Amino acid sequence: MTSPASPASPTSPAPGDGDGRAHGVTVHVSVDVPDLDAGLRFYAAVLGCVERARPFPTMAIVDAGNVTMCLHQRAAGTASSAASAEVRRYERHWTPVHRDLHVPDLDATLARVRAAGGAVEREFRTEGPRPVAFCSDPFGNGFCVIGAASGPGPLRSA
Repeated sequence: MTSPASPASPTSPAPGDGDGRAHGVTVHVSVDVPDLDAGLRFYAAVLGCVERARPFPTMAIVDAGNVTMCLHQRAAGTASSAASAEVRRYERHWTPVHRDLHVPDLDATLARVRAAGGAVEREFRTEGPRPVAFCSDPFGNGFCVIGAASGPGPLRSA
């Protein structure tokens, strides 16, 4: 005999599962750029982002489709945190957190990245269930562009 599923059980979803707000949290993505207008141009050209608000002159809130992105103009060399000696730099840099952009047309998106001044650093066309490219914006912020699956696979959308 089995016992009823507990709230932590994978067969018993937590309240709010499926709507992304199980704990009342809404996730936005913030990206630092040295020039706000240049950041707006890049993300509009590549992702079709539309500016929705400018709460103050150095911050723009943009609609990136299924996510809200906040672009923050911050000067190179400024402290990123009082708890760290790191400073902002806009050369290409590594970060353990990045954005994955799932797109229907990988080649068209990579062409827009290049045309807008970003870089396509590596492409993986056949190594997994979906083609992937490692990219960066003109400000050194990395992101991946992930194309549509070419056949059935574990990451294929329903």
